[in-house]
Amino acid sequence: MAYTKRLDDRQNDELRPMSAKAGVIPNADGSASFIAGKTTAIVAVYGPRELFPKFKQNPKKGLLRCHYAMMPFSGSGERIRPGTSRRAQEISMVMEHALLPVIDLKEFPNSVVDVYIQLPQTDAGTRCAAISAASIALADAGIPMKDMISSVAVGQVDGTIVADLSYGEESYPGIVSDIPIAMTHNTKQVTLLQMDGEITKEDLSKALEVAKPAMDKVYEVQMKALKDKFSVENKK
Repeated sequence: MAYTKRLDDRQNDELRPMSAKAGVIPNADGSASFIAGKTTAIVAVYGPRELFPKFKQNPKKGLLRCHYAMMPFSGSGERIRPGTSRRAQEISMVMEHALLPVIDLKEFPNSVVDVYIQLPQTDAGTRCAAISAASIALADAGIPMKDMISSVAVGQVDGTIVADLSYGEESYPGIVSDIPIAMTHNTKQVTLLQMDGEITKEDLSKALEVAKPAMDKVYEVQMKALKDKFSVENKK
């Protein structure tokens, strides 16, 4: 059965409704929320601060640590088991690698920047929402950044290339590929490219082309969140 109409009636290149806000956690050095459809990511940044234990310190540059977690009842399926899981550790590592290319931590030797991610509600695209939110939160914290990182998933559902898959599309009874991507805005450098499923080389190229304008839409949401926060602060 060919996938000719999306389950939520979106166009093939259309993203779920998105919104973001910077400065959502007053006690954090930087924070943000990012909502994509029914997926919500909340991020708090603490640091730069001295890294302990001291044997982990690097005298040449600071360290970035990401801590990803989904709340127990956030998922569309079974209850998420609380505590650290292998999946959470993997996504934490993926986020660090996706964000590091734009962050300059040479000014903060022997220090750490901790990025805490919580997802109170999920419906696919959790790591992409988390990366997009973390990029806003790092900028809100004043961490030196060369560019903004935006993230979205593209893929193929039963032969049709689509952007920003929903949970229903990820679990569609056919051949499905889900490809989370993170990219810098100015240089279009890919900092994350993963894939779950099967896709031909030709269709992968098509999916990557769909990702570029999708990233620009995510970037607009991110920049609006930062501009809204700092425009309000400047008026005070």
